[in-house]
Amino acid sequence: MSSGERINDSPRHFMILDAIVRGIQDLNKIAKVLKMNKEEVELIVNDLSTQRLIIKNEKRSIFGNKKVKISITDTGIRLLNSKKEELEQKWRQAQKMYNNGKGNKAQLQTYMEANRAWVPLMIFSGIIDVLFFMTMMSFLGMALNPMEQSMAGESGAEGAAGGETGTEQASTGGGESESGDMGDFGGFDVGGFGDF
Repeated sequence: MSSGERINDSPRHFMILDAIVRGIQDLNKIAKVLKMNKEEVELIVNDLSTQRLIIKNEKRSIFGNKKVKISITDTGIRLLNSKKEELEQKWRQAQKMYNNGKGNKAQLQTYMEANRAWVPLMIFSGIIDVLFFMTMMSFLGMALNPMEQSMAGESGAEGAAGGETGTEQASTGGGESESGDMGDFGGFDVGGFGDF
């Protein structure tokens, strides 16, 4: 399997691309925001750099410490936008299945399970309406996994603080979204959905 195919099938690669688009350029900060370990972030960043989707610039401070700053390339932005469009279509399909076919719960559950790996990216990118997603998961009797729970909690806090969605940023290559369309979740507690 080529590295390009691996990237296209890896939600974590896209989450890191999306974090970089949002202006997070430090490996430690990316790891913290995405709740990933630094070693995994470093491996993925190296992979993205090899694929020329990002550019790594290493700088030395006056004290000799090495600091890596990361920026996304035009190719990286196009790939990220393409993936987001694909995920938006998948989310619309899930919403349509939920709204039209509450009687066919098994079909919706199968669809959600097949696309489950992409849910943290969809939450992080602002593609998913978190409240609707949690309602759907409750309807299906499916618990949030730790990564989804973490991202949903972060999205709720960002929405309450007027956070960024990332969709507008990816299309422009950076900057802040003025829409803040993630909504105000006012301390919505996701703890009742259980853990794996």
